[in-house]
Amino acid sequence: MIGLKKIRKKRNLNQQKVAMDLNISRECLSYYENGKREPSLALLVQMSKYFNVSINYLITGKEFEKK
Repeated sequence: MIGLKKIRKKRNLNQQKVAMDLNISRECLSYYENGKREPSLALLVQMSKYFNVSINYLITGKEFEKK
């Protein structure tokens, strides 16, 4: 979840704010950002909409590249 932490910091949001907006605990968000847990597909979709980025970006930190 490289992109999750990257986009949160880029937007100057703290973990508590994002966690509250996504209705999860701050600790849970921290686990996702640090790779200690993996979010459900439903939560990935919710995060993608929240940050207006692709799920691929949340996971890899890069947008999907067409070849």
